[in-house]
Amino acid sequence: MKVLMTETWDTIADWYAERVRTGSAMHEFARDVLLGGLPAALHGQRILDLGCGEGLITRALAMRGGSVVGIDPSPRMIRHAQTAEQAHPSGALYALDDGTSLTTVAAGSVEWVTAGLSLNNVPDLAATISAVRRVLVPGGRLVFTIPHPCFEAPHARWSGGADEPPGRLVGNYFAEGFWRSANPDGARRAGNQHRMLSTYVTSLVEHGFVIGRLAEPVPDARVIAEQPLRAGLPPFLLVSGLRS
Repeated sequence: MKVLMTETWDTIADWYAERVRTGSAMHEFARDVLLGGLPAALHGQRILDLGCGEGLITRALAMRGGSVVGIDPSPRMIRHAQTAEQAHPSGALYALDDGTSLTTVAAGSVEWVTAGLSLNNVPDLAATISAVRRVLVPGGRLVFTIPHPCFEAPHARWSGGADEPPGRLVGNYFAEGFWRSANPDGARRAGNQHRMLSTYVTSLVEHGFVIGRLAEPVPDARVIAEQPLRAGLPPFLLVSGLRS
């Protein structure tokens, strides 16, 4: 399958939803990593799931007892999330919205904002972090995962062979900006924003967040079975920030 240079999250939504629902070790691992950054019970907690996609994480948060709204800028993704909710009700709600503005969300209205592999898709990180701060109550938390920027930089590829262990070759890590993967079976064919790890941390601090946790989870058995080359590197970065 040829990668179209005009692919968007809306054009790949059907493919993405099908992949997630039929079982994707990486997506399930990413969900579990993010959930590991939140309490096991979320009863009475209001949660905004930013960039919810087809609702994998939103549903899981609702099943923990949280009052959850998932937002996404892709109408087709939101329709997939709503269809899944109708088939297996969890209590999750969904709305079409842009993470850089969060116009559907009132100021100081949620205790948690989650963002599972979505902040790497927003074009304006500073505007998004500012919007997240606005909707959080004082003392509220942002918990997010992103593809690990040190290893998932543009044009990174696997190396190694019969005489050497597998590794990851990364090009210009400092070249921030939009890029599109040529992998026809990858979600980043719809585009991705590469940013240095320090850019994410600095933006949080500049917008009044206190870093509570920074984690580089070891791939679990599901991921290694599906993609053995990933055994020695963290595919994701988990960050938790407290709104001061």
